[in-house]
Amino acid sequence: MAQVRPEALPGRLKSALPAVVWIHGDEPLFVQEAGDAVRARARELQFDERQVLQVERGFKADEIRNEVGSGSLFAASKLIEIRFAGKPAKDMLETIAALLEQLPDEVRLLVTSARLDRATTESANFARINRAGVVVAVYPLERSRLKGWIAERLRRQGQSADDATLELIAARVEGNALAADQEIRKLGLLFDGGELPVEQTRDAVLDVARYSAFDLVDAALSGDRLRSVRTLAGLEAEGEAPPLVLWALADAVRTLMRLHEGRASRRGESQVLREARVFGPREQLFRGALPRIDQVRARRALQMAAHTDTIIKGLNPGDGWQALGALALTIAGAPVLEEPST
Repeated sequence: MAQVRPEALPGRLKSALPAVVWIHGDEPLFVQEAGDAVRARARELQFDERQVLQVERGFKADEIRNEVGSGSLFAASKLIEIRFAGKPAKDMLETIAALLEQLPDEVRLLVTSARLDRATTESANFARINRAGVVVAVYPLERSRLKGWIAERLRRQGQSADDATLELIAARVEGNALAADQEIRKLGLLFDGGELPVEQTRDAVLDVARYSAFDLVDAALSGDRLRSVRTLAGLEAEGEAPPLVLWALADAVRTLMRLHEGRASRRGESQVLREARVFGPREQLFRGALPRIDQVRARRALQMAAHTDTIIKGLNPGDGWQALGALALTIAGAPVLEEPST
């Protein structure tokens, strides 16, 4: 039928409960909320029995067939949840696709998994699944949307905050939507409706930011130097491995170089992005970064990455985290330093 964004799913479910809803992504809060919307709609339509199948090592596709064919013992209709712990195997996709072609009206499927790779979503079996139901792709919340998202969550519980307070909350919960939701709910318990008191809110909101190396890449590519510094400090404090941070930054710069080379060959930008395997929200991120990070800056960043690698490995003197910071800031638009010696 269609692919929809998580926020559009409740509206999509009003007309009917599809044969299958497949939710995939790496943001637990949004996966959970999308699943809750399906469960709530199933209850409204009197799918009163719910069976959960955890697909882990040793799980056989026959178990899905048996559950679909067994009928409901306690209710007229049932919702079967299939939860994949890892990447869905080919036989699992084939089984689900085949079942959907003859799925009884009294059975509906809710499938959840981590983010699916392109090979899976472009497979013939997944195309059959997509035609039979709804696929919900869950992406992490972009930093540019975070303040608005927090304001909307506060509005739902009858509260509001000025821009400075929203920025404070955003800075402290960045990279952890589940913790952000918990903090917002806590504010609903601590304070009455209306605008939040600034000082009390500052004291109440914990610093729950959890960063990944890819958060640093996003901050640098978007040209946000302050967020780049804050994210890098968070990674160091959390004990992230410097080689992983370096790999993420260098990989982003290599992608930029491929995009510049593709542009120079006069291939279409959309084609170049596909060839560089840049999809989803990251496509807009790289489109915005290209005019700002030209080939000269990108080459210098790659030279800095190579030098940083020697520092991290102990082959050259220096502090690895400081070198990573200089690299991130160069990508983010800080003045280009002299070429490092190796």
